Amino acid sequence: MNRPVLIGVAGGTGSGKTTVARKLVEEFSDSVLLMEQDSYYADQAHLTMEERTKINYDHPLAFDNNLLVEHLQQLMDYQSVQMPIYDYTASTRSKAYKQVEPKHVIIVEGILILEDKGLRDLLDIKVFVDTDADVRILRRIERDTKERGRTLESVIQQYLQVVRPMHMQFVEPSKRYADIILPEGGRNVVALNLLMNQIRMYLQELDS
Repeated sequence: MNRPVLIGVAGGTGSGKTTVARKLVEEFSDSVLLMEQDSYYADQAHLTMEERTKINYDHPLAFDNNLLVEHLQQLMDYQSVQMPIYDYTASTRSKAYKQVEPKHVIIVEGILILEDKGLRDLLDIKVFVDTDADVRILRRIERDTKERGRTLESVIQQYLQVVRPMHMQFVEPSKRYADIILPEGGRNVVALNLLMNQIRMYLQELDS
């Protein structure tokens, strides 16, 4: 393989998929590029703020996967891309972009990475981080209240009305496409080491 290897890391909200992705980045540092699906939320600049707040951001249609696929294809050809930056306070894309350079290993992380066939077809290794629902909701509450200024009531309401139904309809069924299932995410040292060994083998082939 004389192109970057693409690894998809999916899983429900609070599953630990981001932790897995970042552990891989830490392990392989300069050889790894992390692409987050959250950066590719569809541009909502044409909508009012009130209209933006009504959008279901856990639905597949909330993402501009066509742009993500296009950028991944460019990176696979060792071309740089301008990755969008999502502004959570404005619920739309920022006008700024991040210049991203290709790496030998590209990790694509997001809740619906495996749901989209166009994305799946690009991935060499498909990982699903599988964590119990009670743990996931507690992690989401902690993140949204501390990092995003949400109230406990609003987080629970959103989880019950939107996040959980979307998880059951789209995220959980996508697990069947995974090559590797990681129970408990980054805390599963054995499974994580197996994944790291696969990446090491690929990098060794590049050097040989």
